[in-house]
Amino acid sequence: MTRVSRGTVTKRRHKRLLRQTKGYWGQRKNIFQRARETLMRALAYAYRGRRLKKRDMRALFITRIKAAVQKHGLKYNTFIHGLKKSHVQLNRKMLSQMAILDPIAFARVVEIAR
Repeated sequence: MTRVSRGTVTKRRHKRLLRQTKGYWGQRKNIFQRARETLMRALAYAYRGRRLKKRDMRALFITRIKAAVQKHGLKYNTFIHGLKKSHVQLNRKMLSQMAILDPIAFARVVEIAR
């Protein structure tokens, strides 16, 4: 029988994973088993971090809007309620950007919300 060299698929899978762990510390970058454990954990943290980032950004937008609305003598919750009643469909990110970059337009929006 002729000899069959095997392991090309496994080698490719290992190399792909080890490429992803480049820059990790110690055995975490060059020993397949340690690298796989570390990479799985890193991917899980990255997934969770993407969700947390959305939450943190929304809180930041609300804080900025609240500060800008207080300058006009209004509370945040009455401002948002006023926007909903007057059918203004601006999300909190855009309201935050307006409050920072275009205070005049934001003042008009506050007057609409009153």
